[in-house]
Amino acid sequence: MLKALYDYGIRNGLTLPPGFVNKQIRAYIKLSSNGDYLGIEQCDNEILPCPDIGSLANSPDKCNLLAEKCGIILFVPQNKNDVHAKHEFFCNFLRDSAASIPALGKCLTFLQTPSLVKIAAEEASRLKIKSGDRISFQINGMPIIAFKELVPWWSEYRKRFGKDSGQARCLITGEITVPMTTVPPVTGLQVVGGHARGDALICFDKSAFCSYGLKQAANAPVSEEAFAAVKAAMDDLLAGSPAMYKRYKNRSFNPTAPIFAGMRFVHWYDEPLVPKEDILLPDFCGYEEDAEDDAEFEDSTTNALYAQQESAHAKAAADSLVKSVQSGEKTLPLQNRYHIMLVSGANGRVMVRRYEQGTYDSLQKHLDQWNSDLKLCDNFGTGILRSRKLTARLIGLLSRHKNDSKVLERLKKELSGLTPAVVMSIINGSPLPDAVASRALSNIRSRMLDPDENDSFSFIPDAICCQWLKVWLLRKSRARNEEVYLMPYYDPSFPNAAYHCGALVAIYADLQRASMPSVNAGIVQRYYASASRTPKLVLGQLERMSQYYLAKLDSRQLAQLYQHRLNEPYCYLTKDVIENMPACLSLEEQSYFAIGYRQMSARLAAESTATKKNDNTKVTEQEEK
Repeated sequence: MLKALYDYGIRNGLTLPPGFVNKQIRAYIKLSSNGDYLGIEQCDNEILPCPDIGSLANSPDKCNLLAEKCGIILFVPQNKNDVHAKHEFFCNFLRDSAASIPALGKCLTFLQTPSLVKIAAEEASRLKIKSGDRISFQINGMPIIAFKELVPWWSEYRKRFGKDSGQARCLITGEITVPMTTVPPVTGLQVVGGHARGDALICFDKSAFCSYGLKQAANAPVSEEAFAAVKAAMDDLLAGSPAMYKRYKNRSFNPTAPIFAGMRFVHWYDEPLVPKEDILLPDFCGYEEDAEDDAEFEDSTTNALYAQQESAHAKAAADSLVKSVQSGEKTLPLQNRYHIMLVSGANGRVMVRRYEQGTYDSLQKHLDQWNSDLKLCDNFGTGILRSRKLTARLIGLLSRHKNDSKVLERLKKELSGLTPAVVMSIINGSPLPDAVASRALSNIRSRMLDPDENDSFSFIPDAICCQWLKVWLLRKSRARNEEVYLMPYYDPSFPNAAYHCGALVAIYADLQRASMPSVNAGIVQRYYASASRTPKLVLGQLERMSQYYLAKLDSRQLAQLYQHRLNEPYCYLTKDVIENMPACLSLEEQSYFAIGYRQMSARLAAESTATKKNDNTKVTEQEEK
């Protein structure tokens, strides 16, 4: 993993000279070429490579050099005995460096003139520059941290801050080197439990982490140059701007490192790609292309929270990429390799939850399989459910709360242990954990027993939950070498009794709504939970009730239509099948029951829509006559 990150940093030119770290500069103290004070110049948080002494800057008597907090550089003593150790350290460094870089002596002269420092501090306060904002110097319009002679001088000077811990072979490059005692922190994990100052990727500060009596760097020796490339790669990927993408002048593309249940999803490739070639973007990451509008979800809650994450253009690009394998329209970089990490922060350390790598063509094959497994009819029964982000799908596995405004926080707490396994299942084409099916079934039963009055489709098993069940069932069958093709729409010949039992219950529920539209507690609320577990005990009672509902229908033609609909599932459920049906359905059979119920409900909705359309057409034709 470290070698892969190192190669990424070297390939994309992300490394800085040893001892330099990119930092944001809030303002500059402007000096003329003669050292005269010209004022304070604000800037829009310029990011420049600055000298850095690492964790030593956290000590009470040391600080970073040339670019530091305003309260340290512009320290104004209140009395003669008032001394700031960090300010003195900053001045001593300027004194040492003036012999090699004379221009820095002008900065020292300014800091040794209390009246000028006081004026500058007052101006900084007027400009609302805070004590903790990082500032630096400009001499004749040139930032001192941009001086060319600074790099070779600092590379030699900084050695006095290090400790000679002996030589060892670098864990990353394999070369003999003097390893770092401590490594600089990686930033970008604050939103997933990381520290504001950054988190250590390699850390051995506890005795439990030490091996064979070795301490700190001796456990995992890495050279400063090699780890600088690793840190630059991590910072770039976590910032959401992977350097691997080829850029175009007339292009607005902002990649992101998404968060799944409290973990950052980070990915990269060995070879550069254009965004349309990155098949992970549509389902996993944010994608914004020019003025493309986001498409809406069918579910109102999900729409409010995640509509901004969707991009129809990205999905179309990914689909065309997959189809090109068969059409031969484009040669894909199949020799490319992908790398995926799930990372979070914990107590100042980078926690790598999962790391996965493989070939581009295998990734494409598995993502194509994932999209194929997800295909399921929509609520109207007239099309396939549209694509959604993985985050929106994970929300479907959360325990159901009405009017939940903290869904993302619950996602982090409830699915932190399940999400890595789900992501790796998608990437590798492997079976999903059984917990996915358990959660999906629990949410379906909760929704069916307590329907939302504002949701006209609350009587149908939730679309996302049924998609999870379908993928879980298909992959579980493949793991047993039992390829089962579960169609998106209802299949009268599908070889599973529980599947057809679900379809039957859906017809009985629709029959009751047609005959008694104003009933308060219908079949769904009263019988779905029990029927999904023990259909053998419930179907007989529903069959007896259906005779009453058929008698109350408005027309004999409609009654015959429902009798025909009921006969179709019963053609599979012969007497022997019903008698041999288990008293209690297993997790797999309950999943087939839910999918059969949904597919039949969607089919009935499609037939109802088609009937109304035909009736309206006939009325229109009669009026015209």
